[in-house]
Amino acid sequence: MLSTPGTVISCKAAVAWSLNAALVIETIQVDVPKADEVRIRIVSSGVCHSDLYFLRGGAGSANFPVIFGHEGAGIVESVGSDVTSVAPGDHVIPLWTPQCYQCQCCKSADTNMCSANHDSIWSGLMGDGTSRFSCRGKPILHFMGCSTFSEYTVVHEVNVAKIDAKAALDKVCLLGCGVATGYGAVVNTARVRPGSSVAVWGLGAIGLSVVAAASKAGAKQIIAIDTNAHKSQIGKVFGITDFIDPAEHDGPTEEVVCKMTNGGVDYAFECCGIPHCMKSALNACHSGWGVLTLVGLADMNAEVNWNPFQIITGRTVRGTYFGGWKSRDEVPRLVEKYMAKELMIDELITHNLPIESINEAIDLMKNGKCIRVIISFD
Repeated sequence: MLSTPGTVISCKAAVAWSLNAALVIETIQVDVPKADEVRIRIVSSGVCHSDLYFLRGGAGSANFPVIFGHEGAGIVESVGSDVTSVAPGDHVIPLWTPQCYQCQCCKSADTNMCSANHDSIWSGLMGDGTSRFSCRGKPILHFMGCSTFSEYTVVHEVNVAKIDAKAALDKVCLLGCGVATGYGAVVNTARVRPGSSVAVWGLGAIGLSVVAAASKAGAKQIIAIDTNAHKSQIGKVFGITDFIDPAEHDGPTEEVVCKMTNGGVDYAFECCGIPHCMKSALNACHSGWGVLTLVGLADMNAEVNWNPFQIITGRTVRGTYFGGWKSRDEVPRLVEKYMAKELMIDELITHNLPIESINEAIDLMKNGKCIRVIISFD
C-alpha cells in the first residue's frame, strides 16, 4: 500500500453520472478523512440489487452523480484525529447501518437502527454536509455511507466494523448486506423454530441466506418460490425441500403453498421487494400463527393491499432492517461464524470480475444469471 495518509488520493471508481445510465470507470480524488472519519482501501465488493434499485430511481428522487456499492471489505488506510475504534492496517467492513452507541435506538434492545448522521448518509454527504469524492473538479456523492465501488472510500467511524485480519475479504464483504440480512431475518426477526414450515419468495443471495438459516434452525419444510427454474438446484445446496415456479401452476402461488403445508406455512419471507409477492406471502401464512417477514426492498411509493381480517385472524407481518443486527457489534461475530464454517458465503459467489467489468456485473444481476458477483480492485 502506498504511503498516502494526509494526502488526497487519486484512484479508480465506478461513477453513476445519471439515472439508469451505465457506470463509468473514472479516476477520482478522495480527500483526507476528517476528525470522525475513516479512509479505507476497498479490496472487494459485492454487487447488490439495492445498488440497482437506487440506480433505477426506486427510492424516488435520486441524487447523482454518485458512487454506489455498499457490500464491501477492505483495509484502513488512514483515520481522522478523533477515531479510536480502528487504526491504519485494520481489516474492516463498511456498514450502511451505523451503530453510534449513543442515540436512543442504539441504547434500545428493540431495534438495530441508528440515527447517527442519518440525514447526511441518505443525502450522499458526510456529516459536515460535503463530499470526500470529486472527479473532473465536480463533487461526487457518497452512497449509503459506504461507496464501495471506489478503490478508496471515506466513511464515518460509526459505519465501520473491525474484523479478523485472517478473513477472506473477497468473501466476507457479503456480510455488509445480503448474507447478514437474510440470516438475521430468520434468527433475529422471525425466530424460526425447529420443526416448522417456511416459504421463501426469491432465491437471490438474501433468499438463499434465509434458506440456509432456516435449515440450520431446524425447519422441516422449506419451500422456495422463484421464476428462474434453474435456481432450484442451488436452492437444494442451501436446504430447500420444495421448489415452485409460478409459471408452472395455473392458480395463485399461495394456494399451491397452502396445499403443500396443510393450510399454510409457519413462516414466510418475501425477498423480492415485489408488492404482489408480499401479498401472496401473507396469503400463504397459516391462520392463527403464521409470520411474514418482509426482507426485499420495494419502490418507496409501492403499496400492498391486504385484507385486515388476515391480520385479525392471527397472522403477523414484520420487517427486518439489516437482519436486526447491531452492526459494529455483530458483523465481526458473523465473520467468525463464517470462518468456523457456520455460515454459507462461498456458495453464493458465481462470478468474480474486476471493477472495469462493473456493468457486466450489473447486467448479470438484471438478467438473473448470477447469485452474487464480486468485483475487486486488486
